[in-house]
Amino acid sequence: MWNRPNRNPAECCVSPESNLRDALAAITLNQTGIVAVVDPDRKLLGTLTDGDVRRALLAGMDLTTTIALLIKDQKPVCAGLDADYATLVSLLHANNVRQIPLLDPAGRVADLVTLEDLLPGEVIPLQAVIMAGGFGQRLRPLTEKMPKPMLPVGDKPVMELIIGQLREFGIRKVNVTTHYEPEKIHDYFCDGRAFGVDLNYVSEDSPLGTAGALSLMDEKTEPLLVINGDILTQVDFRAMLNFHREHKAVVTVGVRQYDLQVPYGVIESDGFAVTGLREKPVLNFFVNAGIYLLEPSVHQFIPSGQHFDMTDLIKILLKEGHLVASFPIVEYWLDIGQHADYAKAQEDVKAWSTPS
Repeated sequence: MWNRPNRNPAECCVSPESNLRDALAAITLNQTGIVAVVDPDRKLLGTLTDGDVRRALLAGMDLTTTIALLIKDQKPVCAGLDADYATLVSLLHANNVRQIPLLDPAGRVADLVTLEDLLPGEVIPLQAVIMAGGFGQRLRPLTEKMPKPMLPVGDKPVMELIIGQLREFGIRKVNVTTHYEPEKIHDYFCDGRAFGVDLNYVSEDSPLGTAGALSLMDEKTEPLLVINGDILTQVDFRAMLNFHREHKAVVTVGVRQYDLQVPYGVIESDGFAVTGLREKPVLNFFVNAGIYLLEPSVHQFIPSGQHFDMTDLIKILLKEGHLVASFPIVEYWLDIGQHADYAKAQEDVKAWSTPS
């Protein structure tokens, strides 16, 4: 037997006229990774997963895109509200999905069920690595005697906020790479027990870059979630892991959309002939967000004891024909690299803790 969560149907559904931002809000609210798209009678028209939304963003759509465009000709997997445990588990595995809508006898969406609901004891085979060895030169004088991950944001160091999020996600084994002022980190966190995690320290005698320090660790049998120690974010790590698994990537890179406005009118031409003019256009890019998921197999491509960045690793993997996926981060994200970023982090964290 299993206990169905009995979610509020209103939190499980959106209309096809809603947009991707509405879909993400509903997915965040119901915490299932999926939302059902329904007509006014709550009859199922389609489904949209967290991964579907992020793939749409990678395809050039934005959060104002109407959901109806993404569910054309879709034949969604669903089950009856009275479906038993074995039927639901079999249905999820047979269709290689992690969640489906449940319909009442009238054919209306009444609930959602996830693989986590059915298998609550499932262990997530994942360790984390926090890169905390940098000098934080751009934040001097704040970092003259303090490693950047230990700078306080609100009443906690940045790294404590990161560890708290990892713990909430279900990660208990956290590795920390250190080089600059490592004792400040070790003295504060010790073995991590007081923070609900098991901390392992990886000491760099000399800076080895954003990937080189991984060569000092024993090769793992499970994926590694690697995050820079100066990142403040509310990204859904579970959604990132599901995305990584779904695409069978060897590395998944968290990316963030970055808009750059050209301050001039841009002339388009064919030889000497002007063909068009764009006045101060906004160019869109996806930039590296400093968060990665790595399969154990990539360990062999990281040279031992040499300076080696994640960008070096990705270039090698691409050259070797391996699949590297990009995962758009639409949640809050801030790289605390400069004084203005640090000031913004203080204001943002204060806003999080202030009742609305």
